[in-house]
Amino acid sequence: MTKENCIFTPDVPNDRPTIVIENKEITDFAAKIHASDASPEALARGKAFADEITARYVGDFERAGVDQMVHVTTFMLIDGMIYMTYYANTTNTAENPLYQTARLAIRPKDNPEQLTILDIQSAGDECGGRPVEMVYDTIMARTDEDPLMVLWTAKVGGNYYRLCRPYSISEGKLGGISVNRLKVGDVTNDFSTTGISSALAANGIGCRKMFSDIGIMQKFTYRMENGEKWYYTGAYSGYMTMLIKSRDFVTWEYVSQPDFDCMSHWENTVTVFDGKIWYFTRQQPETPYGFLTYYDPETDTWAKPVLIEDCQSRSDFIIWQDKLYLFYAPIDREHIGLVRINTDDPAKSEIMMQAKMDTSCFYPFVQYFGEGLAMSYTVARQHVRLAEFSMEKYID
Repeated sequence: MTKENCIFTPDVPNDRPTIVIENKEITDFAAKIHASDASPEALARGKAFADEITARYVGDFERAGVDQMVHVTTFMLIDGMIYMTYYANTTNTAENPLYQTARLAIRPKDNPEQLTILDIQSAGDECGGRPVEMVYDTIMARTDEDPLMVLWTAKVGGNYYRLCRPYSISEGKLGGISVNRLKVGDVTNDFSTTGISSALAANGIGCRKMFSDIGIMQKFTYRMENGEKWYYTGAYSGYMTMLIKSRDFVTWEYVSQPDFDCMSHWENTVTVFDGKIWYFTRQQPETPYGFLTYYDPETDTWAKPVLIEDCQSRSDFIIWQDKLYLFYAPIDREHIGLVRINTDDPAKSEIMMQAKMDTSCFYPFVQYFGEGLAMSYTVARQHVRLAEFSMEKYID
């Protein structure tokens, strides 16, 4: 391996120990929202939502007849073209990172037959002169510039890394793979398992137990800071969940993490709204609640959490008509709930819709789609699906 083809950098030397934050149940909370709180009107809206998602099917984006397992979606509609990311297993039906490939699929909105699928990276590849042992969640992001940035996690040479690769929309081609970077205080490391823990420890910041892959959530909203646009999202590994921000989707900066007792676990949904950074995360399976809170960047404080009954799946915020909403899985992954968040008093947030879907509906992702909205999701880890819906039907 030559210096020229090595894209990885060693962590900044640090002799300070990791500060371990123990997970503890939330006992100080502002309110609880249960699935049973859904009104008859919310359930009726849910039936209409399930029907509309079925009726307004846009398409499936897996490689038909080849992919045996597909999961975790992100999509964008840009100039009449749909871009969709996910990961796939062509070897067997397992969700197993030893066999997975990070994918980017592209097709015209009005022509489902013209589907192009690009493999970004596969387990078994080589990256920076090191073996790619596992491939995980794949997302994409875009600034105001041309390229899409595809981002994913891979275990490379024994360490988990966040990797990225640009796709030029104007040229229709992929660029080279590079490593995301994480800046904590004055320390900048590769965005890796060791890089995270070392950079936090060097700054005296505690860390909940990390394990397995490193995730970055696929919803990006921005905040202007000193005349610059900073995109915010959530990052996670095991019990560790945190806020991060970036200007280019390559280098990220640590912002904060919930400062109260909690049992956070995996995905943490984040959005910027009304001057605050809103945050919802699933917790360990022994608790029936995820928690909703927000971070105030002006005061560096976190709000008292609201507990929302959740099956501990992935959730997603969306802003619609200047109000904030949360899509989540209140009962199981065949149900979808919609909470309108009272941003003045989150304890007064209410369930607007609760749907029993017609198919499994794993890890829904909601995004703007022309003048309306669409949702991507996976059906039994066999189909990467996209469907449109009319938000105004479910919020009055």
